[in-house]
Amino acid sequence: MTNPLLSDWTTPFEMPPFDVIKDAHFAPAVDHTLAQARQAIAAIAENPDAPSFENTIEALELAEGPLDRVLAVFYNVAGADSTPAREELQRDFAPKLAAYSSEISMNKALFRRIDDLWARRDALGLSAEQSRVLMLTHRSFLRAGARLEGRARDRLTQINARLAVLGTAFGQNLLADERGWTLELAPEDLDGLPEFLVTAAQAAAAERGAGAGHVVTLSRSLIVPFLEFSPRRDLRRKAWQAWTARGANGGATDNRAIVTEILALRAEKAGLLGYQSFAEFKLETEMAKTPDAVRDLLMQVWKPAREKAKQDAGVLSQMMQADGVNGDLEPWDWRFYSQRRRKGEHDLDEAEIKPYLQLDNMIEAAFDCAQRLFGVTFQPLDITLYHPDARAWEVTRDGRHLAVFVGDYFARSSKRSGAWCSAIRSQQKLAGDIRPIVVNVCNFAKPAAGAPALLSYDDARTLFHEFGHALHQMLSDVTYQSISGTSVARDFVELPSQLFEHWMEVPEVLQKHARHARTGKPMPKALMGRLLKATTYDQGFATVEYLASALVDLAFHDGPPPADLMLRQAEILSELGMPHPIVMRHATPQFAHVFSGDGYSSAYYSYMWSEVMDADAFEAFEEVNNPFDPEVAKNLEQHILSTGGSVDAEELYLRFRGRLPGVGALLKGRGLDAQGSG
Repeated sequence: MTNPLLSDWTTPFEMPPFDVIKDAHFAPAVDHTLAQARQAIAAIAENPDAPSFENTIEALELAEGPLDRVLAVFYNVAGADSTPAREELQRDFAPKLAAYSSEISMNKALFRRIDDLWARRDALGLSAEQSRVLMLTHRSFLRAGARLEGRARDRLTQINARLAVLGTAFGQNLLADERGWTLELAPEDLDGLPEFLVTAAQAAAAERGAGAGHVVTLSRSLIVPFLEFSPRRDLRRKAWQAWTARGANGGATDNRAIVTEILALRAEKAGLLGYQSFAEFKLETEMAKTPDAVRDLLMQVWKPAREKAKQDAGVLSQMMQADGVNGDLEPWDWRFYSQRRRKGEHDLDEAEIKPYLQLDNMIEAAFDCAQRLFGVTFQPLDITLYHPDARAWEVTRDGRHLAVFVGDYFARSSKRSGAWCSAIRSQQKLAGDIRPIVVNVCNFAKPAAGAPALLSYDDARTLFHEFGHALHQMLSDVTYQSISGTSVARDFVELPSQLFEHWMEVPEVLQKHARHARTGKPMPKALMGRLLKATTYDQGFATVEYLASALVDLAFHDGPPPADLMLRQAEILSELGMPHPIVMRHATPQFAHVFSGDGYSSAYYSYMWSEVMDADAFEAFEEVNNPFDPEVAKNLEQHILSTGGSVDAEELYLRFRGRLPGVGALLKGRGLDAQGSG
């Protein structure tokens, strides 16, 4: 059998030939390219020539090219369109790839060559980018246990393999819980729901095979508006309890024992590597550097956010009691009364806003902003992708091909929850002028056939957020793939994405692209004014639910692992004074950022760390009274978007802004400063 994953791709832009790739191709392709990578690594380690940057570091950069190509295709497809066969492959690949990674990082002969280069680095005549790659490579080997010996070395290998298995299981359990639950709505249950929500519930029923009925699923773009608009408190409670119980339902998909084991293994791993805690180990390479620095930032924001949330809770409680509902304001009540309050105070509700936020128009808005800022243009491509809902564009600048951009926007039962940006191919120059293939994945409610896809304001921000990540990939201009695009410090990676969100709120962008789905008329200026004035509305709630997750994540990893996971979570929230009607944005058993891999472990704070910068960075445009100022945009691309991880993150920000920001701009942006409102 000819395996298309092992053949040269003659498709446009060397896109993966999705029309001929089958699930049966993945395992043989991984085995074959894994063997190739092992041979390449052995050739580097056993090279009789003296170590040089070219025969060691650059050779390492190229050694896994075929394997990277296969895995990039597989994991993009497995995350966005899972099948039982793909889930089984994920379980098979996880320990195999972890073992391979440990082989490399603990290859003594290979590390001796890297260590030799590091010792002679000042005499090698390296460029600044090469020096950075050498430092990062040497550091990654040290942090992976290259100097460990004997039992400690073997134990770390075992830990890494087990963590890979557990992370895969965590993500698959969460997807199973999300896929396995629906709330069927009888005709009378639709009373009070806006048209867009009824339509979305009908489309979800069709996607789940429920015929012409209506269902609520655990997709955020469906369950949140249901919690906002359903007057049925009993149904809101049922939906909310299912949403917050993901990963903690008992049985085969329960994640609590998995998390307990993950935390214990991470703590043990940090100890083997000489660190006091996993948080200390993880944060060493980030901008924050230490757990104390993270905690200091989060608590500076927690106090005003909690105070604002408590004030808002009092108002919502009074509204609920005026409805004749006795008892405490509960988490399943907050969004319902908050939506009603926003309607009363700002003359806004989601049903009025959504018709102006069509998906296609918001995609065009993001493209338009990118064109005005960076001169890039987007042309639709008629190519076969991994799912019919996905679509692609060629990205060019001045007639030169820059990237392929893939957008996959609709929720489906085969897609894991959330939104993310990934790359099927990353930019680099070492193996030729390799341009990226970048993918944005979201989970917006799919409309009924023939109807326009309407976004909530939060959905539209998510689209801009993920597109900011995509620009970071597409505008990358470095030599080495290991530092390309979003390969930066975790608490810096969210800067481009969160910064790009600001352009969605530029009035001229809304005026041009926020057009009514039926009439085509632009959003009235009065409505736009009310909408922009209300952007800080309910930020006490939003900030508290986020910070609670970030602080629990940090506490779990900064010290010994908890003996009783959920008890410790409850203790942390109690110590913080968590308001009763607000819960963590991601409760521990469903906290995929932190436990389906270790990308955001000890680092969920990074969204807020980056927000301190993005609030300040957008002020660079405001200071010249032009959100599309060409000089500021040029500096942003030169110092942030094109450089990847080729320079230390703090230095990059200093080059762009001339100083590091304080927390003040963030508090102002969220309406949590002394003058804030909403």
